[in-house]
Amino acid sequence: MAPDIVSRRNEGGDAGLRWSGRISLTPRILAVNVFALALLAGGFFYLDSYRTRIVDARLEQSARELKLLAIGLENAPADRHDALIAAYSRQTGDRVRRYAAGGGLIADSFAMDAPRYRLRLPSEEEWQRHVARFLDKAVDRIVSADRPPDFIEPTVDRAEAWPELLLARKTGQPQAMNRYAPDRTFMISAATQVRDGTALLATENARDITRIVRAERLRLGMVLAVAALASVLLSLFLARTIVRPLQRLARAAVRVRLGRAREVTVPRLPERRDEIGMLARALSDMSHALRQRIDATDAFAADVSHELKNPIASLRSALDALDRVGAERPDLRDQLMAIAQDDVRRLDRLVTDIAEASRVDAELSRTRFEPIDLGLLIERMVIAREARGVPRGVRLAFARPRKDVAVVLGEEGRLIRVLDNLIDNAISFSPDGGLVQIIATVADHEVLVSVEDEGPGVPPSEREHIFRRFHSVRPEGEAFGKHSGLGLAIARSIIEGHQGKIGIGDREDAQSGARFILRLPMAVERDPGIVSE
Repeated sequence: MAPDIVSRRNEGGDAGLRWSGRISLTPRILAVNVFALALLAGGFFYLDSYRTRIVDARLEQSARELKLLAIGLENAPADRHDALIAAYSRQTGDRVRRYAAGGGLIADSFAMDAPRYRLRLPSEEEWQRHVARFLDKAVDRIVSADRPPDFIEPTVDRAEAWPELLLARKTGQPQAMNRYAPDRTFMISAATQVRDGTALLATENARDITRIVRAERLRLGMVLAVAALASVLLSLFLARTIVRPLQRLARAAVRVRLGRAREVTVPRLPERRDEIGMLARALSDMSHALRQRIDATDAFAADVSHELKNPIASLRSALDALDRVGAERPDLRDQLMAIAQDDVRRLDRLVTDIAEASRVDAELSRTRFEPIDLGLLIERMVIAREARGVPRGVRLAFARPRKDVAVVLGEEGRLIRVLDNLIDNAISFSPDGGLVQIIATVADHEVLVSVEDEGPGVPPSEREHIFRRFHSVRPEGEAFGKHSGLGLAIARSIIEGHQGKIGIGDREDAQSGARFILRLPMAVERDPGIVSE
């Protein structure tokens, strides 16, 4: 048995690699996303934890070294204390201060020797360092790093101005603290108590920590660049195995939806065993089923027409036979003749409408759609209808939009039939002297046309049924058989063939009557429906 749609076994080299087509899409997509995110997030958190470890190690080292200085002072003669402090400052680069038991400053290494560091103000630095600090802040915000307090030299330099000194005196153990200098480099401070009641404070501007972290950031940037390149390559891989086949399927689905080609070959991608392969085969089968459905509809309408022609021929034969009715029964002869002729007209109308309904979809699929100004079209129809005369004194009112606003793509003759049908229905259901209002507006890239009457309206339970074939609801007093019940069904087929919708509801002013609403997409520049394939 032949397949539904015959296609080449290999749909092209861009359909996917042979091995990747057998792996589920979900693991591939998850692997790429998680891989890239893990690299990015891991790099940022690694940088923060690396800096934290360096700072913690430096705090511990500063406290330990200052404790050794305190032990040296305790065992050295008093006249050697200043020399020991100055030597320690030259060796470590720290600023060492000694405070008396009462809290006053009694020694400062910067006063004994040249300062070992100088706090830099951001306003004095080059733009490159401003960029570096901006990157520092960005990384800290991403990883939610704790921001240390700012380092501020006290106006009056006493022991009470330094929290680490107060804590060291209270606990009797060396204490260390980290702060930010004005240029966002680290200030490492340590404090310890000496046996003679004095206290030592060492401060260091640890610029080397910032340099080390920024160097690591450069290395991390290189890693991230490699990760970005890998992500791009993986994305290209996904585009090759997923996006391109999906684009091909989407284009085929659009051609099927627009109905511009009678036969649309949907690629089946037989080599793929993943979800895309399943989708391709499902779309192919769906398009084939859709064509079968259209063919079945055409065949149904043709069969109905054929079946109805026989009663027509029979009735016409009966009309011929009526000529043989005796002259003594002229009343019966006239009655039979009227009934037969009425049935003939009704059956003929049914045949015509059924044939029309069966041709709508096929003809629309072959029709070249053109831009149509619905406002101008309806205005011409209303003028022509009023010129012919509206029965029972029913009035027509049309709210016309601005020119070239309510423009749609379509076939003018079919749209005229739909609007004529709706206006005829509104007139037939309107009371004597009633008002039929026609409104055309534009909203959300759609053209909306509403036709309102002042009749009894349509019950909610019937609003969907009236669009079915052969379902007819007529005004009270109208003779049976005047309508085939196909008018609204044909109207719906025409509107859906224009990618629009038709519905019915209550009037917006809550008055008695029905309100039919047409929704058609506005014509836009370069619309694919303008040119038929």
